[in-house]
Amino acid sequence: MTKRILILHTGGTISMVESKSGYVPSHNFPARLHEQLENQNLGGTELPLYNLLETEHLIDSSNSTPKDWVAIADLLQEHWHKFDGFVVLHGTDTMAYTASALSFILGPIDKPVILTGSQIPLAKVRNDALSNLVISMMLAANYAVPEVCLYFNGKLLRGNRSTKLKSMQLDAFHSPNFPDIAKVGIDVDMRQDLVLKPTKPNFAHYTFDGNAVMIAPMYPGVPSRVVDALLDSNKVQALILQTYGVGNPPDANKALMDRLAKANQDGIVVVNLSQCLIGGVFQGSYATGDSLNQIGIVSGVDLTLEAAFTKLHYLLAAGYSSADIKQLMPTALRGECRHD
Repeated sequence: MTKRILILHTGGTISMVESKSGYVPSHNFPARLHEQLENQNLGGTELPLYNLLETEHLIDSSNSTPKDWVAIADLLQEHWHKFDGFVVLHGTDTMAYTASALSFILGPIDKPVILTGSQIPLAKVRNDALSNLVISMMLAANYAVPEVCLYFNGKLLRGNRSTKLKSMQLDAFHSPNFPDIAKVGIDVDMRQDLVLKPTKPNFAHYTFDGNAVMIAPMYPGVPSRVVDALLDSNKVQALILQTYGVGNPPDANKALMDRLAKANQDGIVVVNLSQCLIGGVFQGSYATGDSLNQIGIVSGVDLTLEAAFTKLHYLLAAGYSSADIKQLMPTALRGECRHD
């Protein structure tokens, strides 16, 4: 095999070791990984050639920030022309956020970028780490999948359609509103008809403001001061409203609805997202949902929370106006949502 893959190690369970306070990042992971991969590739012909690059600071992904998405994207862009595909090792807790963010930051691409990790560290005798990594490498080297994906436990998912569904099981990730791009068993069942078309990339660097996007979940009796507190900063430019069912807010709460209307009038983009994983928003199916149409709140269609959050960050960093963002949120840029 002549394909060359870059493995970008950012941290996460896959490379951790036990300590008195729980799992922590390991600093001898490259040597241990190389030994494990060499043992898997005794014939020397199955695995692609690979290089391993570690980010400057390895993190537990629960500490991930928008700055980390940009740093990963910058590294991928820097090495883009040297490799045929990329595997990003990442913690599972926010892997779907990073996969979604990278799909927007990188834009249209012509090579695979596959995020993976594990629920059990490579240092453990029984683990899911080696299988997830080896299969991700094989997929990146052998299949034309020019987009950002997430591979885990036999499933290749579109990155910006993925979400972490389970905290303790090996099949941790799911794509609630889009089919799996590939299922990996004895054979690889690749849905090439679902894959985005290859496009020569036109990379750019973005600066993300971690204060720009807020999330407000709705719950019975939610007071308007919850939204007040979230928007109590001139840095906030967008708000994700997590409503019930097909996008229904508590519209009898006049103070809350008035506050949302004022946010819209102030130029803050308010996106209506369903708390339900499967289905999404059909804003206006009920009168309660139509009340959001009347005050200028935009539907988040079937975006995952991770995709909606990172897409808003990307559109704001790219300099789009509030009016443009309202048009683009329910529009698929990188296959992240249905077409309304």
